[in-house]
Amino acid sequence: MRKKIIPLVKDKWEIDDIRSQEGKVFVITGANSGLGYFSTKVLSSKGAEVVMAVRSMEKGEKAREAILEEYPEASLNLMELDLSSLDSIHQFSEQFKDRFNRLDVLINNAGIMQPPRLETVDGFELQFGVNHLGHFALTGLLLPVLINTGGSRVVTQSSIAHLFGKINFDDINHVRRYGRTKAYAQSKIANLYFSYELDRRLRQINSSTISVAVHPGYTRTNLQKSGPQIGGKSLMSRVYSVIDRIFAQKVEMGSLPMLYASTMDDIEGGDFIGPKRIGRGHPKRIRSNKRSYDLIVAKKLWELSEKMTGIEYQFDQNN
Repeated sequence: MRKKIIPLVKDKWEIDDIRSQEGKVFVITGANSGLGYFSTKVLSSKGAEVVMAVRSMEKGEKAREAILEEYPEASLNLMELDLSSLDSIHQFSEQFKDRFNRLDVLINNAGIMQPPRLETVDGFELQFGVNHLGHFALTGLLLPVLINTGGSRVVTQSSIAHLFGKINFDDINHVRRYGRTKAYAQSKIANLYFSYELDRRLRQINSSTISVAVHPGYTRTNLQKSGPQIGGKSLMSRVYSVIDRIFAQKVEMGSLPMLYASTMDDIEGGDFIGPKRIGRGHPKRIRSNKRSYDLIVAKKLWELSEKMTGIEYQFDQNN
């Protein structure tokens, strides 16, 4: 059943409205660029301890140094995470649990968009493997820490593209027929199925941990170019360059839904936060497409994701 839409506490919410985040630990995937980088900078400026989960340690260190230049007191921890590799996800999770005993907010932000057909190290179609399965695995491995941290939350980045998404269970890795946009849309509606199903399962054990989904609208980041440019510049990447200059909003605005969902007290499990208008604007509580609320598909995808990743979620209240 779809939730009734309740207005947020403030109509035009801004970064200045974020209260102190001192004492809280955040993990942000894809923290070295775009939405992840800006959110890392904002949250660390508010006193949060942020774990920057990045694929490239070199790029991550440059991003970390840039933030420290602006905010010398920022608490930033750089850790390697390649969401296209289950081994890397396991290693990151073990290292995190060795270093931290709490996790207040896990922000599943990193993603790839519309590359040519490629596979992850484990043989998954790259977009489904990184955008959905990688974050599914990461969240499952960090779940005990999240559950043990009172009032924690999982914030998962979806996209407007979910509107066109459908889970192709007969060809989940798009082996028989691959379309860049169709595969991307599948991964983004998968983010929503995962976020909503995770929250339902957390509610079943009366956990104080909640799961929330967000989307940034149409925001100018490297996402639109980096995927299509894999293997060389493409017509699609050139088209995005033009569209971005005309229609895209700045990263500062596109980050607001994710920051709101990560910090505000009026957020509830199962929420979906996005821009007021479909592509841009201040954050508001919105509703995803009807298909994304299908309980049967959500359960089937969950079970398939556990099978594909080899990670079975442990919903143990006594962890």
